[in-house]
Amino acid sequence: MRIPRSLITAAPLLAVLALMVFFVLNLRQTAAVGPPDIVPSSAIDAPAPQFALPSLFAGTPGFRTADLNGRVTLVNFFASWCVPCRAEQPALRQAAQAGIGLVGIDYKDKPANAQAFLAELGNPYRVVAVDADGRAGAEFGINGVPQSYLIDRSGVIRFRLAGPLTPDIVRHQIVPLAARLK
Repeated sequence: MRIPRSLITAAPLLAVLALMVFFVLNLRQTAAVGPPDIVPSSAIDAPAPQFALPSLFAGTPGFRTADLNGRVTLVNFFASWCVPCRAEQPALRQAAQAGIGLVGIDYKDKPANAQAFLAELGNPYRVVAVDADGRAGAEFGINGVPQSYLIDRSGVIRFRLAGPLTPDIVRHQIVPLAARLK
């Protein structure tokens, strides 16, 4: 049985056309859900995971889950090697100036590099802890850095952002939500 030459010639064109249809349908579905940083998280309305992390700076206390109780806290996972983490530093300073308690968790980073990063850009955090092996990040369910969680006074996660904070997100989402949670 011989396959017609026109069918052999058309096969690659049909394959490309099928791929295009697949990508267009996938893009439409993604547009309906929203960008990945605002896809709902199973962490929302769940208690913060149990963790106890050492401090980035010698002679200062580390940070543990129990330290979340009684205050609204923005927990921000960052790393010195993360370019978007560098870009979100002004928004973190803005959150701190708005009275939001910031905790930085240095994720899978060398402490000396994280210290140099904060020395260069400024340290907006009340506490900076180290998650050297990424275990606390895994417990939170992070999928990369930066990633931020707003946690209420009872230790329950109320907001999650995968990706860098921006001044608009801080102004229009974080600050109003933190005010309601106080």
